[in-house]
Amino acid sequence: MNGPKEGNVAELSQGEAAVPESVPSSLRFAFYGRVSTEDNQDPDASRAWQLRRARGLIEPKGGVIVAEFFDVDKSRSIPWSRRPYAAALIDELKNPQRNFDAVVIGEPHRAFYGNQYSLTFPLFEHFQVPLWVPEVGGPIDPANEAHDMIMGVFGGLSKGERNRIKIRVRSAMAAMTVTEGRYLGGRPPYGYRLADVGPHPNPAKAADGKRLKRLEAHPVHSLVVKWIFAQYIKQHGRGLTDIAEELTRQGIPSPSASDPARNPHRDQFAWSKSAVRTIINNPRYTGREVWNKQRKDEVLIDVDDVALGHMTKMRWNDRSDWIWSEYKVHDELISIEDFERADRLRQSRARGSYCKKGNPASRPYVFRGCLRCGYCRRKMQGSWNNRQAYYRCRFASEYALVNELDHPKVVYLREAEILGEVEGWLATAFTEERVAAVIDMMAAQMTDPDAQKVADLRKQLSRCDRKLVQYRAALDAGADIAEVTGWINDVKKEQVRLEHELKAAPRGSGISRDEIAELLQRTGGLAQLAINAEPEDKADLYQQLGLTMTYYPQRREVEARVIPEPPHVRSVRVRGGT
Repeated sequence: MNGPKEGNVAELSQGEAAVPESVPSSLRFAFYGRVSTEDNQDPDASRAWQLRRARGLIEPKGGVIVAEFFDVDKSRSIPWSRRPYAAALIDELKNPQRNFDAVVIGEPHRAFYGNQYSLTFPLFEHFQVPLWVPEVGGPIDPANEAHDMIMGVFGGLSKGERNRIKIRVRSAMAAMTVTEGRYLGGRPPYGYRLADVGPHPNPAKAADGKRLKRLEAHPVHSLVVKWIFAQYIKQHGRGLTDIAEELTRQGIPSPSASDPARNPHRDQFAWSKSAVRTIINNPRYTGREVWNKQRKDEVLIDVDDVALGHMTKMRWNDRSDWIWSEYKVHDELISIEDFERADRLRQSRARGSYCKKGNPASRPYVFRGCLRCGYCRRKMQGSWNNRQAYYRCRFASEYALVNELDHPKVVYLREAEILGEVEGWLATAFTEERVAAVIDMMAAQMTDPDAQKVADLRKQLSRCDRKLVQYRAALDAGADIAEVTGWINDVKKEQVRLEHELKAAPRGSGISRDEIAELLQRTGGLAQLAINAEPEDKADLYQQLGLTMTYYPQRREVEARVIPEPPHVRSVRVRGGT
């Protein structure tokens, strides 16, 4: 939707001019734009038309774009502070040496959502950087109520447009599930494989070569699914753990082992009871397509700071909200009656809050999700004993491979044994006084010549870009055309050479020294926050910090690491050690 025409601005502003009569001929602009998957546009095409719209506004007034900030795959609902390039633009506003005089936005629908304009524009006003938008025909006047009203309206329209897109998509998917039972994408459930059933019914997708798929029974895995249901629902049926151990003893590959390319992050040597539970709970084995089992909810990141925006959480819907196809659309592995019986048995066997999905832990665990067992590399679970936080790994009760891995029945670690050491390490490793020493130490572990070479080439390319901007500005200012054109051609030749070297340069596993310094600058702040935070907040902060730990009971040692890999490592002795 386009905003008011330029001719209407004077009327809205009660006779005030929307654009100053005299604009400097060499006014330098930074451009900001945004596109995401929810906009259903190619990023390059979206950037091109937003740039064209911005240039159409500023070039007649003598403006030139010297810097670009364009966020890709970032939802419009994300505040500016959490969009990488929008945040970088805000940082440049604070820089007195910035290389632009004003900012232009090609499409306010894409830039502002809800109340984001009212939270962002005061920064432009404070640093005296004009913000130009096509809808007002030039720079926004902070004293003009009409301009403020127009931008507020566009924020509301942007929010409404996003909501309408969500409603249309969900309605279309529900209709396709009910009437057509169409396979809607995603990984096929264990026991099925995808079969091609012809061209895609959407002409645009068919033109791109996309094909319609359906689920068909896997000749081997489908038999395993049928056996699992038969063992679970028979009289005096077997439990999830018993079934998982029996499958492991028989040497049947687990779901992750059956598709290792898609599951490199999972343990692939045995069945877990969670894998069996997932199969028991999946209604698609009845031959019907089922959709809307889960939903995405947007919840505030911080109820005391609404400006931080929302985060998306996956939550389970009630069975009454599931959408079922009207008829069977793929191979049936079990009957609806058997599925319902298995569901009733699962609910009757569940105890306490075991089956309540998403139930938060009643006690805080500082290293939640960060600590792994040195035997099996699985994440250790929190356990509260004697009024203290412990972490345990009960690998033996879930898998039938104890003898092969020499894994104890239960591995325990008390949180208090490592909390002080880890916090002390974080407190000292990232202080300003030790940053240089830490960079040297990490550089020895993390850098390699290839990574440093790539970083240097990118720096040289950035310098070439800046030179081109300067030379073009010199042309606009009236410099000698022949001389400046020669400079530009020389820089372009240099660019081609550097791009060729960058493309041919091997990509090592390390990162450059400058990247390490930038990471440490961000990491140090998170480390101090983690040390001073409440126990309930430390787990989230440690995850942001990228802290990972492995407990080796054989050596009575915990190894702490900070991502990215290969990281800075600190080993801590526990249970009698130092």
